[in-house]
Amino acid sequence: MNVPLWVWAATIGAMVLILVIDLAIVDHPWSKKSGPKEFGVRQAAWWAAFYVGIAILFGFGLMYFGGSTAGAEYFAGFITEKSLSIDNLFVFYLLMGAFAVPKKYQHEVLLIGIVIALVMRGVFIVLGAQVINAWSEVFYLFGAFLIYTGYKIVRDHVKGDEHQTDYTQNPVVKLVGRFFPVTKDYHGAHMFVRLDQRLHVTPMLMVIVAIGVIDLVFAVDSIPAIFGLTQDAYIVFTANAFALLGLRQLYFLLAGLMDRLAYISWGLSAIMLFIGVKMILHALHENGVHVIDIGIGASLTVIIGVMTVTIVGSLIKSKMDDRRRDAVDAAKEKDTTGDRS
Repeated sequence: MNVPLWVWAATIGAMVLILVIDLAIVDHPWSKKSGPKEFGVRQAAWWAAFYVGIAILFGFGLMYFGGSTAGAEYFAGFITEKSLSIDNLFVFYLLMGAFAVPKKYQHEVLLIGIVIALVMRGVFIVLGAQVINAWSEVFYLFGAFLIYTGYKIVRDHVKGDEHQTDYTQNPVVKLVGRFFPVTKDYHGAHMFVRLDQRLHVTPMLMVIVAIGVIDLVFAVDSIPAIFGLTQDAYIVFTANAFALLGLRQLYFLLAGLMDRLAYISWGLSAIMLFIGVKMILHALHENGVHVIDIGIGASLTVIIGVMTVTIVGSLIKSKMDDRRRDAVDAAKEKDTTGDRS
């Protein structure tokens, strides 16, 4: 899809404007109470729905001006990247707990993390597009990497490794701690403070450094995945950007539901495996091998189907676990009552 430079500029400008508005949602100058505030579930739900609505409207606009194929590629990419972003929220959730970030400052950490993620993914998109243009065989490498990623997601989930990682021991975080003394407590949202005539870094800086490293890892996972669905740089960028926008609100909305999405890792693993196989088949097809070339329509159907089954299955399991837990509690209470009598 041939996108004029002014459209790129307008799109990036709109993203920056949305980020500015996003920041003003929580800490706005016209509020009577200054300083950061905590997000409520209802407020987070409304804003999360708002950002998803913007993403959907953009997709329909892209479909109208760019054609049905461009629209389908965007929606497939957006759903995939949004799904990966939701999985990333689990890591953010663990990271916030590891660094004991006060809830009223978590929105600032998340916003900085989103900006870092946008910049990193933009760099990876440019590099990825250049590599694909220069060396089409990279699809084999991307495909193998995604298949391994799908396997690793399930392996870590089964072992429980994603809950055992100590994010405070990140090598980059430890390196920062070697050069600067770190305060034990948070000093508001400040990243640097001067104590006893000496410059100290606060845990706020350490958690942002940790998020930056995690964003880098996430970018390495997500960019090959979307390039497996489309090679259009504009669609890759916008799908990633809209998947990241509103992530801060979604974090507060899902914070109390993290343990209820039991099958999210299995769903993401299935999507990674599917896209990895799709990329390898596409590379073989382009090299003259007579194999099936999975179209974007089939890809979109599979991605939506997998995520639907994953979410519905997780909610059903959560309800069954709640009923089982209630039954056990009722039995214990009955036994206790019988013993007293």
